[in-house]
Amino acid sequence: MAFQVPRGTQDILPGQSEKWQYIEKIAREVCSAYQYKEIRTPIFEHTELFLRSVGESTDIVQKEMYTFEDRKGRSMTLRPEGTASAVRSFVENKLHASPQSPVKLYYIGPMFRYERPQAGRFRQFVQFGIEAIGSDDPAIDAEVISLAMNVYKKAGLKDLKLVINSLGDQESRTAHKEALVQHFSPRIGEFCADCQKRLGQNPLRILDCKKDREHELVHSAPSILEFLNEESSAYFEQVKGYLDAIGIPYTVDKNLVRGLDYYNHTAFEIMSNAEGFGAITTLAGGGRYSGLVKEMGGPEMSGIGFAMSLERFLAAIDAEKAELPVDTGIDCFVAYMGDRARDRSVSILNGLRESGISAERDYENKKLKGQFKAADRLKARFVAVLGDDELEREVITLKDMESGEQQEISISMLADTILSKRI
Repeated sequence: MAFQVPRGTQDILPGQSEKWQYIEKIAREVCSAYQYKEIRTPIFEHTELFLRSVGESTDIVQKEMYTFEDRKGRSMTLRPEGTASAVRSFVENKLHASPQSPVKLYYIGPMFRYERPQAGRFRQFVQFGIEAIGSDDPAIDAEVISLAMNVYKKAGLKDLKLVINSLGDQESRTAHKEALVQHFSPRIGEFCADCQKRLGQNPLRILDCKKDREHELVHSAPSILEFLNEESSAYFEQVKGYLDAIGIPYTVDKNLVRGLDYYNHTAFEIMSNAEGFGAITTLAGGGRYSGLVKEMGGPEMSGIGFAMSLERFLAAIDAEKAELPVDTGIDCFVAYMGDRARDRSVSILNGLRESGISAERDYENKKLKGQFKAADRLKARFVAVLGDDELEREVITLKDMESGEQQEISISMLADTILSKRI
């Protein structure tokens, strides 16, 4: 029986994995500059965590979660997003008692949603995300957005669009929801079954419906910006002012609501405008939330964060034809001629590797010509050739594959010579 990768998942093979490692390295380096520390949480959690945090009216909870019972009948769910787990860990481990405020966290790992697979959308996908918990300063909102934009720019992306909105505080949202109910109620029968349920649960999410997004009532729906109270409006103006100050252009979209129930105030998405990127243009999204920490059993604290799909990140890099400086070659290939030289090559190879030099040798007893071909395939910068005659004199011939120059040096000096030339 021939096995295949499950639908909606993918194998990331050598040649591709180096690109993943590179963008993950960029994300970690940017987080370090912004003083965000890594958190690693379990891949599965108690189902109730996501029911209470993500929201029972969301598509994620209603349609997309991978939920199962463990051997004791407890309901468990593969994590569909990272914020709930990060906040759960924040509360459980009493990180709110830290003298640092806000507490700045980041995560990189697989998430799981049962969605219809398509370009840029998988059932197992990798998210990089951050959470800044414990500050109501609008400057943190701008910082979080800046961090996300900086990660993309470090990877060479240029054709980006930042879209922002304000969801207001609880008072503003309540007034807006009432207006949405009045707006949609007379013709709610024209909408999908999900939106008909959302009218009573969370009418804001009708604006985010994939099926009815082109309905005329969606386009004419009252804007949350019309219902912002003085405090919410001032907060949004401060966020925009900080973005202006650090030179990040943005577009305000009154229909941007995000898909999770815990957002308030600032919401944002970063999109790719690259030609040929595809129908799903969103690269990252996030926003500010309140009540989530308290819902998990912690104190009343707000937070803000985002999550970005690494699959879409790489797709945007391909669409813009951005070159990643991924080095897939090796420093040195150790070639040998003769039985004694073959045996000695094992310890020489090990010595190079212990010196931090990426090195390889032949394991198929190829002739010297075949070994040089193998070195070419591996894009070796140098080839060190050892024969029984050289072995008698404790020397080895080092060939520079770029210039063609070669020199005979002491075996004991091989690593130092390569390191001096590698700089």
